[in-house]
Amino acid sequence: MKIRIEKNSVPTNKFRRAFTLVEIMLVVIIIGILAALVIPKIAGKSEQARETAAHADIYGGIKTTLDSYEEDNGFYPKSLQDLITKPANAPNWHGPYLDPPVLPVDPWGHPYIYVCPGKHNPTTYDLYSLGPSGKDGNDDNIGNWAN
Repeated sequence: MKIRIEKNSVPTNKFRRAFTLVEIMLVVIIIGILAALVIPKIAGKSEQARETAAHADIYGGIKTTLDSYEEDNGFYPKSLQDLITKPANAPNWHGPYLDPPVLPVDPWGHPYIYVCPGKHNPTTYDLYSLGPSGKDGNDDNIGNWAN
């Protein structure tokens, strides 16, 4: 018994399933349009997130730590370093007040600036971030006083 194979036979539909070039190009174009609409909206969010993180540090974590130091000793520290190592003038020091005991940096990698007594808050302290520019006195500084 011989099996005969015809040379001109057309494969059935189940063997011819594939995407055409037009279909692939259409999908790529749709993805490109969606990316063009979404990427600009996401791009500005990273800087806004950094500003929010700096506010959270200034009005939250670092402020709480400074308030704990003041509650224990009756005065605010002269520098942020006093939160890590005991100063000579703090007999009720219960630190280190920062965990881990390292000086905090803002979301742009700059150390937070702490001044006691403060220029803007003369009865307490000024705590601020230099912001994205990293320069003191710019409009992008984020501090614990009303602008």
